[in-house]
Amino acid sequence: MAHLLRMGEIAGGRRLAWGSNHTFLVLIEDGRGGSVRAVYKPRDGERPLYDFPRGTLYKREYAAFVVSRAMGWPRVPVTVMRDGPLGPGSMQLFVESDPSVTYFDLAGERVEELFELAVFDLLVNNADRKAGHCLLGSDGEIWSIDHGLTFHREPKIRTVMLDLWGRPFPESLVPGLEALAPELEAGGGLAESLSAALPQDEIDALAGRLRAMLADPALPRLDPYRNVPWPPV
Repeated sequence: MAHLLRMGEIAGGRRLAWGSNHTFLVLIEDGRGGSVRAVYKPRDGERPLYDFPRGTLYKREYAAFVVSRAMGWPRVPVTVMRDGPLGPGSMQLFVESDPSVTYFDLAGERVEELFELAVFDLLVNNADRKAGHCLLGSDGEIWSIDHGLTFHREPKIRTVMLDLWGRPFPESLVPGLEALAPELEAGGGLAESLSAALPQDEIDALAGRLRAMLADPALPRLDPYRNVPWPPV
């Protein structure tokens, strides 16, 4: 059972940042008398967009987690689709972090880990990689969050990580990408898992992006006027 907390309630000593869609902190009972904190994004709290089907952003949050788990990177908090206090939506394990630390603070220091996020964004076609969507957790790890604007059939990528673009993928990331290919084929385990969240044409587009990335394993050069989200943080 999930218990809805008040908007703006202190989360671990810091306020949870709110986006344009309704986002809540919840406590989920663990069945042993305890609870864990999660970020709950209900379907009915999604702001309508002209280019993404209405009521699908929470499913894309889940699909991004499924793909990250299949590759082994980047670190995306455990995300599930559940009925919550305000209806169906995504629930993502809350990561304790310092909200004042963003991608701009991490760039240049932990390039290999940040490359994981950049390559992942290219694969899932992330249209909203803001600096604040890269978290430095209290565990010292870099976490990737906010994946609602992903998996569109058409190129939509928007990111603040422009300093990495045009550079080849680190060789360490290629095996994870290669392992996805058979999983995205018809009947593959990943394709079956994604079918709960994405239509078949978007799964096919994901497979097409993967093929293109393996044929040319480098981040493309982007237009800073068209491919940067607003606001960038």
